[in-house]
Amino acid sequence: MKNDEYFMRKALAEAEKSIRKNEIPVGAVLVAEDKILSSAHNETVVRNDPTAHAEIVTIRKACRKRNNYRLPDCDLYITLEPCAMCLGAMVQTRIRRLIYGALDPKAGAVESIMRFPFDKTNHKPDINGGVLAEECGKILKNFFKDKRKQAKRE
Repeated sequence: MKNDEYFMRKALAEAEKSIRKNEIPVGAVLVAEDKILSSAHNETVVRNDPTAHAEIVTIRKACRKRNNYRLPDCDLYITLEPCAMCLGAMVQTRIRRLIYGALDPKAGAVESIMRFPFDKTNHKPDINGGVLAEECGKILKNFFKDKRKQAKRE
């Protein structure tokens, strides 16, 4: 969908913010009625919180904004395939659609390291993976390449 690329670019802009904080560059945008309800990027390091993934932070912001723990009319755009924890949060909030960019061979729970057991849950979002996958993957590859260069200099 055309809007999927537009909102994924917004999620990529969030991922860029992660780099300035020395966080793994993952961004997320939550959309309702073609408007951004909330957005965030990884903050696990700066918050000392292993649950502060871009998706979780974005969902938390939206739930506070709406004063509701359910988001059934919302679509979540993420630059990287989500992990099992984040997918669990999407099930709990009843996210309508999940749209992600690059695959995550280390923690991806949609198709990479495991297949999340949606058949055993009471909700399954519509899923569309691979949106702007090359761009989403490139930001991560460059981040880790720069990290390795920096480590060699130290």
